[in-house]
Amino acid sequence: QVQLVESGGGLVQPGGSLRLSCVASGNIFSTNDMGWYRQALGKRREFVARVAVGGSTLYDVSVKGRFTISRDNAKNTMYLQMNSLKPEDTAVYYCNALPNRPWGQGTQVTVSS
Repeated sequence: QVQLVESGGGLVQPGGSLRLSCVASGNIFSTNDMGWYRQALGKRREFVARVAVGGSTLYDVSVKGRFTISRDNAKNTMYLQMNSLKPEDTAVYYCNALPNRPWGQGTQVTVSS
C-alpha cells in the first residue's frame, strides 16, 4: 500500500524560503514520476511541479524560477525548495506519484508578514 508523507511546511515572511520533503513508501518511487500539488483555502487542488524518474522537471508558470523540485531515488524522497515566497503561495502542499495515488495529509505553508 502506498503511503505519502509530506513535511517541512510552516509560517514564513514574504520573500522567505522553505524546503518541503516527501517520503513515499510502497515501492512506487523508483518507477513513477512524482509531483507536488497545492490547495489554497476554498480553491481546487492545483499542480505545482513534477520530476521524472530520470530527473527531468516541469513547473507551473506561477512558480517557475522560484521553486526547485528534486528527488533522491535511493531515499525514496522528493523535495521542493521554495524561494522568494509570496502570500499567494499559501496553501496545503501535497506530493503524489503520477498517476495519482491516494493523497496524504499534506503540509501547510503560510506566507505572511
